Amino acid sequence: MLPVVAEAMASWHGVPGNPSSLHASGRAARRVVEESRELIADRIGARPSEVVFMSGGTEADNLAIKGLYRARRAADASRVRILATALEHHAVLDTLTWLAESEGAEVELLPVDGYGRLDLAAYAAAVEADPASVALVSCMWANNEVGTVQPLDEVARIAHEHNIPVHSDAVQAAAYLDLDFAASGLDAMTITAHKLGGPVGIGALVIRRELHPVPLLHGGGQERDIRSGTLDAPAIAGFATAVDLAVGRRERLAAELEQLRTRLVNGIGENIPDVGVNGDPAPGPDHRMPNIAHLTFAGCEGDSLLMLLDGRGIECSTGSACSAGVPQASHVLVAMGQDEVTARGSLRFSLGHGTSSDDVDAVLAALPEVYERARAAGITAG
Repeated sequence: MLPVVAEAMASWHGVPGNPSSLHASGRAARRVVEESRELIADRIGARPSEVVFMSGGTEADNLAIKGLYRARRAADASRVRILATALEHHAVLDTLTWLAESEGAEVELLPVDGYGRLDLAAYAAAVEADPASVALVSCMWANNEVGTVQPLDEVARIAHEHNIPVHSDAVQAAAYLDLDFAASGLDAMTITAHKLGGPVGIGALVIRRELHPVPLLHGGGQERDIRSGTLDAPAIAGFATAVDLAVGRRERLAAELEQLRTRLVNGIGENIPDVGVNGDPAPGPDHRMPNIAHLTFAGCEGDSLLMLLDGRGIECSTGSACSAGVPQASHVLVAMGQDEVTARGSLRFSLGHGTSSDDVDAVLAALPEVYERARAAGITAG
């Protein structure tokens, strides 16, 4: 978390006041919430009334998908299909699985190409097959493992021809890409603070006023009666500060991280010739994120590489942190066409506002020996 965000939160910690209360302390807390809402909305191209505060990305994804599905089915029982890419975050995929098992949803996971980009022809065909039965579409803005950016303008255009709402998990994209909710054509969008240098435990579902998802939580009727619960004014203040900073430094930080990423990937390739780079190779906001380097190391287990690097003080991931610890191939790489054995030999290096040239140098210095040890262990095990 950025120091200035911590300072913004600290100024409100210990100050009494429920934002739903009418007394002076409550009104002061409400002012913090609403001013923060207005700032966030301004920075992401939304109306303040469209920003609904949540506990984070997982809750927002759940509300968007479950809530819109239930609302659409209540209005028309034939709308049972949900379309999504095969490489969505588990906050989306597991929600879809639950709806299929518990409420009869017909989930269709759409194919992607070798870079991890949605096959638009397959998507259009799925919609056109029976558009009246589609409840909603969910397509992430940018993939959290390989960084590939999705063609959301076309996704929204095709869906809206048939009055189908589109949700996007934009958690990974918010810090580095220009999120303009109004211009995107989306109907709902998930963002969260901790990907922006903000606190864990606060995020938002940005959703058009015209939509009325069935709430997951019932109680006080806060947040348009979509998400009941006492609002955390200090966390919301930190969230707004993080969004403001992220938008202000976005272009500069993206350019800096692209340079560091390029040096990291090229340096690894020079020392380990058979390494594969996953995701769209082209830089730029229409292609991939500037802060993710996802690589496959032939003959290695990603878990072995991760633990050996961790022993040297270098922290990376074998996939999404939210599903870490599960010994299985990344569903993202499998959807992109890799076999499970190859996919298990992959690592994700995530760069951010705290990443320096020295960090890249440390990885490049450590990785050749780590790779040889992991490869030897893999061959011995095999």
